[in-house]
Amino acid sequence: MKMNSIKNIASDELKVGKSRVWIDTNNLDKVLDVTTRDDIKKLINLNIIKKKNKKGNSNMRLKKRITQLQKGRRRGPGSVRGTKYARYPRKRRWISLIRALRSELKTLKEKNKIDGEAYRKYYRIIKSGSFTSRAQLVSHLKSSSLIKEDENENNKSS
Repeated sequence: MKMNSIKNIASDELKVGKSRVWIDTNNLDKVLDVTTRDDIKKLINLNIIKKKNKKGNSNMRLKKRITQLQKGRRRGPGSVRGTKYARYPRKRRWISLIRALRSELKTLKEKNKIDGEAYRKYYRIIKSGSFTSRAQLVSHLKSSSLIKEDENENNKSS
């Protein structure tokens, strides 16, 4: 039987493609003497005909790159893709700022440092985009003397 025919039948038996069929070159005379499918099955059992392993793609380079990125490497100006606002959109930036300011305002209210009226007023002012950070909000509240100081804090500074 021809080698091509043997490979076809062997690939059918092994349930793989023809390129994954391996034939032992030391036993070529036995392989070429084959006449039936059963003979090929016997050669498969004798490990004269085997199936090759699948060729996998290595993740090593990817893993190395990820560890480098985690360390802060590979982030220079030559690696920057996309504009400033494509990388960190204005809306995302706005959302994180607003959430921070509102949570600060909420903690001040819960600690009774500001009253409900001031809370409502500054909630709306925050929404207008007047403040750029928590520190700015707190310093503004202090300068407008809306933050109530505790007796404990006064005693610590004395």
